[in-house]
Amino acid sequence: MNNLRIGLGFDVHRLVPGRKCVLGGVELPHATGPLGHSDGDAVLHAVSDALLGAAGLDDIGTLFSDKDPRWKDADSRTLLSEVVKRVRATGFAIQNVDIVVATEGPRIAPHRAAMRAAIGNLLGIPDDRVNVKGKSLEGLGALAGGTGVAVQAVCLLQIGV
Repeated sequence: MNNLRIGLGFDVHRLVPGRKCVLGGVELPHATGPLGHSDGDAVLHAVSDALLGAAGLDDIGTLFSDKDPRWKDADSRTLLSEVVKRVRATGFAIQNVDIVVATEGPRIAPHRAAMRAAIGNLLGIPDDRVNVKGKSLEGLGALAGGTGVAVQAVCLLQIGV
């Protein structure tokens, strides 16, 4: 029996004025924030989908539908905490997560340590098993000019730990 599983998550949100800029469970000082049914934390959404995928569970869009008013303006930390409970209930332990945040909006580098700590705390793993990298879009594509944020996350789960 294979006791390791890899999961991949992806999320993207527009950045708009009048919204708090919450990414990786941390509020960043910025003039725009992610637009979404919940708080729009694309980092925690991508991590959630990576974990759910590795565990063979439904995605966050199914579990926390944007058609369900219960999740309107929901704190993504709460959603991720529920995901972690479900993943652990399947017998998996979270080994690590690696995250790439692509945006020309808020700078990620000054907030990496805070994001790693917040995500590690939510996942119940040490900060050194959480990596967050910010990448510029180099003025290319639909998200150029700071109009959005795209996030990719990968995780490793191990069963029977």
